[in-house]
Amino acid sequence: MERGRMSRATLASSRSSDQPMRVQDSNRMSMAYTTPKSNVKQPSFGKLNIPKPQSVNSERRTSFFGARTSGASMPRNSTMSGFGGTEKIKDTRPLHDKSYVQQCIRQLHEFLTEQGYPGTLSAKTLQSPSTKEFVKVFEFVYRQLDPNFEMPNLKVEEEVPAMLKALRYPFVLSKSSMYSVGAPHTWPQALGALMWLIDQVKINWSLSKQELLFSDFCEDTDIEEGAEYNKLVLDYTAETYSKFMQGEDTFDDMDELFFNKLKKLYNVDEALLASTEEKYKILSDEVEQLEKESRTDRLMTKRKERITLQADLKNLQSYRSSMETFKAKLENRDSELSDELETTGSQLETLKHQQNELQHLLQNQKFTPADVERINREKRELQQTISSLSKSLEDAQQHKWNEEIVLAKVNDKAELKLAEYHKLARKLKLIPLSAENAGGHDFEIRPCEYGPGSMVQHKTQRQMLLRKLVSDVEEENSRLANMKVSLEESCEQVNSNILDKSNDLKHLREQIRKLDERLDSNMQELAQEEQELLAEKESVDNHRNHLEKKVNFGYDESVQQLKAAQQQYHLVLQETNEERRTVANNLASVFTTATNHLSITEKCLEDLHSRVRRVCPKAVEEDEAVLKKLRETLKNFRSMANS
Repeated sequence: MERGRMSRATLASSRSSDQPMRVQDSNRMSMAYTTPKSNVKQPSFGKLNIPKPQSVNSERRTSFFGARTSGASMPRNSTMSGFGGTEKIKDTRPLHDKSYVQQCIRQLHEFLTEQGYPGTLSAKTLQSPSTKEFVKVFEFVYRQLDPNFEMPNLKVEEEVPAMLKALRYPFVLSKSSMYSVGAPHTWPQALGALMWLIDQVKINWSLSKQELLFSDFCEDTDIEEGAEYNKLVLDYTAETYSKFMQGEDTFDDMDELFFNKLKKLYNVDEALLASTEEKYKILSDEVEQLEKESRTDRLMTKRKERITLQADLKNLQSYRSSMETFKAKLENRDSELSDELETTGSQLETLKHQQNELQHLLQNQKFTPADVERINREKRELQQTISSLSKSLEDAQQHKWNEEIVLAKVNDKAELKLAEYHKLARKLKLIPLSAENAGGHDFEIRPCEYGPGSMVQHKTQRQMLLRKLVSDVEEENSRLANMKVSLEESCEQVNSNILDKSNDLKHLREQIRKLDERLDSNMQELAQEEQELLAEKESVDNHRNHLEKKVNFGYDESVQQLKAAQQQYHLVLQETNEERRTVANNLASVFTTATNHLSITEKCLEDLHSRVRRVCPKAVEEDEAVLKKLRETLKNFRSMANS
């Protein structure tokens, strides 16, 4: 059973290599070999962990594959030249297009922000980052593939291109470009490498999610993965490959049909699948919320809340004290009004008593015609007196009103002059009492506090103080004028010294210019020597790459031979199992013949195993010897280049 799962994993890897993820028709790469993590499980067909092939026509914004022209009228070449080939793949991405670069920068910033990049990062920083910042971003993205990864501290400029090459990055990122990553001519290539790495992270996530999604199926059931399952896989592979060779890029219909057959074969529970996916979404939301809460500093939040509450408490206390003061004032006012009410009530009772007495007197008295005539005459006299008095009262009120208007105008003028005086005094720092030039004297005029006599006294007192202050200011002004003259003389002396120093500075600049010219000549010589060393190093690297390609070609041949032997072994094993079933049904008649056939088959298998064991270690030893020679040669070339 375990060997059957190995065969299905081999078929899965071969099927994923046939999917339409390739740069050009002549340079197709298998994405099954690009995952750097050693602990990533290969998809097992025994547990329905078959990744759905990525559609090329679903345009990923930053995919490194670029646009391709493929159709049914252009059949493919079946030779895989992208793996271990000798051709250099041309980068078809518009990395020198500013709009494309800005789009990549935005997507990189969004990815880093969503995944919780620990450092401070902004879109402006990503316009031209330093080498240190680029290495931090690369390490963070790489850790999405391998959480245990640690970036080495030494020679990071050499490690990053080497790691990209180990991940089978299809384009060349030179080591010299790592020394100035933020330069306009090198940053687009480095940005393209980061976007390619992010694509690999997303592919790895999709595979991991599918493994998690289908991991619980068929664990509790014992299903024999026999000829029916192999027939489904082989039919699916043959049909998709034939369509791929005819020029098609997507196989959605075939994938859906294949998945339906597999679900029918393994009795997949759709309700369980939907409930598991819903549980996964809920748990993901809870984990994301917990991560956000863990990132925020709760202590700082509580401290801020405490400060806010303390400020609110102080405001409430001040409001409470003001309300208590207002309450005391209202109580005093209430007591005063109650006293006035009692006094007014007593006066009202007295007036009522007087009114009753007068009313009683009016009712009891008797008037004669002479009294009535006298009363009317007195009444007319009193009315004339009242009219004359009311007229004089109106004249007096009018005179009072005019005098009040004149007084108000005089008061306004006095207040304006007083305001100007206070404004000038504040500018001269005479107000308030603790001002710089006040000298402990109060220069502020408060007209409401002084009477007519004390006003004249305070006026003379302030005039004396102001005269004294004016004399002090004039003395200080004369002293400052003398100091200004002395400073002007010293300034002239300093200017003459500056002129002398400027002449000396011109002489020194001339000497510096001569030294700069000599330094430029030396730098040009060093640059020529460096170009020669780089050319020599490039030739050594080309030789090394040529040797590595030869080694990879030999290794690929050995792997193909091993796969062929494994396939032959599985075919023989399957035939043996079929024969065992036949023997079980006809055990009474052909027991002796089946036993002989089984012994012959086991002997063939043992010979095949022994031959595989002899071939594989020998090929591995030869490859190790060649690699050891290459490392020694590279070490010698490096020592020569360093010397």
